[in-house]
Amino acid sequence: MAKNNMSIKWLKDSESHDYPAAKSYLSLIYDESYAKVTVKKLKRSSISEFKAKDIFRASGLSLLGVSNSHVEKDRRKIESGVELSPLLLVRDVIQGKVVIADGYHRLCAIYSCDENAVIPCKIV
Repeated sequence: MAKNNMSIKWLKDSESHDYPAAKSYLSLIYDESYAKVTVKKLKRSSISEFKAKDIFRASGLSLLGVSNSHVEKDRRKIESGVELSPLLLVRDVIQGKVVIADGYHRLCAIYSCDENAVIPCKIV
């Protein structure tokens, strides 16, 4: 259960628009062919679960505040009981980090509710 008695609800799988968003982001970091292959792998991967605080630690990213419009929008979804899409994650073994290919704003919103929340993810 999240702080303020908010429970976070989840879709069983990522939404179709999450994959093009992940490919767009991954194409900024990696070459186009790697991004394309990685997204195909994400589509086929099963759901795993990780705590919000552990995903942040593994990614090395900073937490965006609730004043960010996208984080605030996702926070309102949580408060309204709207189901969220699982995160799409990529292990960058060379950098020793997890890349959040899609779901960074959702992660920030979730963390603001409950840093121990268990988040469904697809990870490759």
